[in-house]
Amino acid sequence: MKIGHIAAACLSLALSAGAFAQTAMKISISTAQNSHQGVAIDTFAKEVAARTGGRYKIETFYNGSLGGERESIEAVQLGTQALAFSSTGPVPNFVPETKILDVPFLFRDKAHARAVLDGPIGQDLLGKFDAKGFKALAWGENGFRHMTNSKRDVKEPEDLKGLKMRTMENPVHIAAYKGLGIITTPMAFPEVFTALQQGTVDGQENPLSVILSAKFAQVQKHLSLTGHVYSPCIFVMNKEMFDKLGAADKTAFLEAAKVAVKANRDRVDQDDANGVKMLREQGVTVIENVDKPRFVSVLAPVNAEFEKQFGKANLDKIRNYK
Repeated sequence: MKIGHIAAACLSLALSAGAFAQTAMKISISTAQNSHQGVAIDTFAKEVAARTGGRYKIETFYNGSLGGERESIEAVQLGTQALAFSSTGPVPNFVPETKILDVPFLFRDKAHARAVLDGPIGQDLLGKFDAKGFKALAWGENGFRHMTNSKRDVKEPEDLKGLKMRTMENPVHIAAYKGLGIITTPMAFPEVFTALQQGTVDGQENPLSVILSAKFAQVQKHLSLTGHVYSPCIFVMNKEMFDKLGAADKTAFLEAAKVAVKANRDRVDQDDANGVKMLREQGVTVIENVDKPRFVSVLAPVNAEFEKQFGKANLDKIRNYK
């Protein structure tokens, strides 16, 4: 083959390779792949590939293999990681306006919480991420949080006094749980199982989806369905990386996130429907009839502080959202 022909053949190969050039982007979660969060990022990866003709490949990482939630969000902000799907636990440290969502007993049920997040209040909060170096693609779901421990049944707030509980690195949660007499121990999620196993902490609180996927039944024998806080999740992307996408690709990422959220919420519903039965089968004592009005009344002084901090009108706007 003549040199000119070889050059032409190489050029042709380079052009065809260029046509299929693929940009890889990492996304991570702190929970297992077989979880409501795993379903979210797996669905997102599949949808992005389909909607961009395979030009973007989302590489998925599970079990905190790229660090805990706080580290992942920090990496997205710095641009060393493209995307993360995280609970809102550490988010207020980056976007303080989101703190309001973590106030205990703020949401009536999942339908109420989803309506708030998908409506004007939630969409307005997504916009607050832009100034902090993020593009918030969509609100997902962690679920209503419940308390587990290795010491005793918890039916009312007094039963929590003196229990050493792992909490998320979240200022609102920490203030509320101290108000219930809990000894709070903020800790990144990947460290929690070992801390429970070794007795460094007595308990933790998380939605049923997390309790199941993290296999906490192996190290916790008491579960109380306190439903004390609704925990959202969120898809965040590095703002600069999002801004560099073409208009069609921006839409593809946003639409992929919406489809992923639907799959994520469906899995939460499934785990909530089956979780109690599954955990009982694994030897966990489940207290379903918790004295919620008593919890609310014990938290009254803390809630008064939250009303000062966030404004009663802002909290009521969420509480009364239809």
